[in-house]
Amino acid sequence: MEQDYLTVTQLTRYIKRKFDYDPYLERVFIKGEISNYNPKRRYAHQYFSIKDEGAKLSAVLFLKEQKNMTVELEEGMSVMAVGRLGVYEKTGSYQLYIDHIEPEGLGQLYAAYERTKKKLAEEGWFDQELKKPLIRFPKRIGIITSPSGAVIQDIQTTIKRRFPMVQLYLFPTMVQGDKAADSIVSSIQRADQRGDLDTLIVARGGGSFEDLFPFNEEKVALAIAKANTPIISSVGHETDTTLADLAADVRAATPTAAAELAVPVLLEELGKIDLTTQRLVQSMLAFLRHQKERVSRYEQSYVFRQPKRLYDGYNQTLDQVTTQLIRAMEDQVRESKQQSALLNQKLKAFDPTIRLHQAQTDIDRLTKQLTRATKQVISDQDKTINYLMQSLDHLSPLKVVDRGFSITRHDQQVVKSIDQVAENDAIDIFVSDGIIHAHVLSKDKQEES
Repeated sequence: MEQDYLTVTQLTRYIKRKFDYDPYLERVFIKGEISNYNPKRRYAHQYFSIKDEGAKLSAVLFLKEQKNMTVELEEGMSVMAVGRLGVYEKTGSYQLYIDHIEPEGLGQLYAAYERTKKKLAEEGWFDQELKKPLIRFPKRIGIITSPSGAVIQDIQTTIKRRFPMVQLYLFPTMVQGDKAADSIVSSIQRADQRGDLDTLIVARGGGSFEDLFPFNEEKVALAIAKANTPIISSVGHETDTTLADLAADVRAATPTAAAELAVPVLLEELGKIDLTTQRLVQSMLAFLRHQKERVSRYEQSYVFRQPKRLYDGYNQTLDQVTTQLIRAMEDQVRESKQQSALLNQKLKAFDPTIRLHQAQTDIDRLTKQLTRATKQVISDQDKTINYLMQSLDHLSPLKVVDRGFSITRHDQQVVKSIDQVAENDAIDIFVSDGIIHAHVLSKDKQEES
């Protein structure tokens, strides 16, 4: 189906995202031979290839990275490059974006530099929070560099020209070779342990990456970072960045720049002092003039000429406030009297004597009503009882006996039929004045008419 098809752009962007998010392609180390290099594009972006016997890889070296290089690239040169792999969407090709490139022999040094840099950065030795501020007007400065060469001369000349009153202390140090790192660390520690130096300058002239490598060793960077004395680092050219530069409190592009950062210009500072003094004097004169004008205005004001006028307004305000206060108090007293009268009326309404009298009256009235109701109930009950007694008396069998009738019982039962008795049975005959005990002689059943 049509929706299952991808456009070329969609597919290329998908592949590009795969490259961009693959952690293994963010930083790759490639070695090979330079191909299709154009030396005429020395001051522009370079597009060439890195190849070996089996494959060729497109590479891009932007102008920014070229400026940090200390060697010239050539066609056919064996190099070691560090960078990331990405996809160029317009051509759909993948290529290496180079961060650093150098002849193959320096690859191990650069890899060691990268490992140490990453380790120290993760441990926080390059953090801005560790940086110490420089002393604005130092008295004593220690210089850690080689005693021979142009570096020490440039620093001394610059400092003496700018701030001649400062004292300089040179700590002769090896700045190149296998023993240079230990020498640098020893000089830093000796200078820092003095405790009377305001600033240290660690400096070296330009050179190749290999020449500057002692300043990329971990122990040198740690000695700089751990020092209590503020340190200015100036190692190599402006484009070189060593671990000593990253660990120092301040980095200078050149030894001369380091000297300029270490001390101010004395003549400029004296000029600033003179200018500040002039401004202070002018400010004080202006302040005194302003104060004199204020005093003069105050002396001419009516307060000093007619001081009583100062209280006229207050006296009038006091009278008004007093009148308002009296009125408010009178209103308050009047309102309190009204509330008191109202409360007295309410209190009389709740007088317990009146309420007791009313309650006693209610009790007497209810007692009379209860007595009448009770008598009426008793009378009604007497009438009912008499009526029931008369009705019961009318229904009593004794009344029947009194009229000449009798009741015959056999075995505690009233005889209603001759079938209930037999001959010679004992029977009891109840009459109005007693009981007749008899026996059945015979019985005749009466025919129904």
